[in-house]
Amino acid sequence: MTVPHIAVLGCGFAALTAVRELRRREPDARITLVAPRARLTYFPSLIWVPAGLRRADDLEIDVAGFLAGQRIEFRTGRVAGLRDGGRTVVLEDGETLTNDALLIASGGRFLKGLPGIEHALTVCEGPAAADAIRTRLDALEGGTVAFGFGTNPKEQGAMRGGPMFELLFGIDTLLRQQGRRDRFRLVFFNAAQSPGKRLGDKAVSGLLREMQKRGIDTHLGHKPVAFDADKVRTEGGDLPADLILFMPGMSGPAWAADAGLPLSEGGFFQADAYCRVAGAERVYVAGDAGSYPGPDWLPKQAHIADLQARAAAENLSRALRGEAPAARFKTELICIVDTLDRGILVYRDEKRALVLPPCRLFHWAKRYFEWQYLRPYRKAAA
Repeated sequence: MTVPHIAVLGCGFAALTAVRELRRREPDARITLVAPRARLTYFPSLIWVPAGLRRADDLEIDVAGFLAGQRIEFRTGRVAGLRDGGRTVVLEDGETLTNDALLIASGGRFLKGLPGIEHALTVCEGPAAADAIRTRLDALEGGTVAFGFGTNPKEQGAMRGGPMFELLFGIDTLLRQQGRRDRFRLVFFNAAQSPGKRLGDKAVSGLLREMQKRGIDTHLGHKPVAFDADKVRTEGGDLPADLILFMPGMSGPAWAADAGLPLSEGGFFQADAYCRVAGAERVYVAGDAGSYPGPDWLPKQAHIADLQARAAAENLSRALRGEAPAARFKTELICIVDTLDRGILVYRDEKRALVLPPCRLFHWAKRYFEWQYLRPYRKAAA
């Protein structure tokens, strides 16, 4: 192998971290990134769009300049599947892309199988969904807003609950700032009696206390079975609602079934501790597309996607040189549950769990991190 060709699928946190790390380690390699468009959506700040703290356009970043600066070839396309054990990427338009090594960082997808799911809005579907929440909320003079999240029944850790806690507390704060909180009932529903267990027992207790303190009702321990335009139907009875905000559980990309690679029971690419896809040669996965060994609280979030991308890139580079993998990603959860004007810091690793109460400093830390993270992409786009 003279000049290796590396293909990276996706244009999110894991993909962009991976190409930066790969270029550092493989300065002469040909690297191609495949995605529908050369744009990064900064998902962590979508929870601020309904309150007007961010505009949807603020969170869609053109990364074409960044990719050019890293000498990354960009290929516009949607992946339809893989062939030859990952050596050939098949696109929806019928075109193919061969490679010497592949890194899958295309993200996951939401499970939208519940009847009536079209009546619920999902903030992490993107800026348009966040804008729709803002529009619907502004139009309401009062009523009930229901907040909830689900999981993948075949892979319980495949969920994204943190943004729903943030949306819940943020909308509560917004309505208070607008002087109309007394016209609304906010209710949080979940199939679990103690939702958010991945954050740790202390965090769950703290979040439930915060709900009680804010006068937010709960409907816990009852599995949602369907949505209507004006209610959430659960095994424990109906929950009337004028606005339903729900984050479904997650699975791997839809094309994973046509990739010919091992999948977890929940539909994700099965990876080992080095982010290698099981049974595949020089195929790696980082971020939400993969299922990884580790504790049952291992999160699906941007921070862990970055850590996985760095490990995957290093091990891919080593594989190109015929070396054994060495890098493992750190299993940790770092989350600031934002309340629009304050933040609750949650940290967890394999040795400890830490929860710090609401503080203005953590809200501003979350805003600073956004600025710092996006700065190189925005600078390259200027």
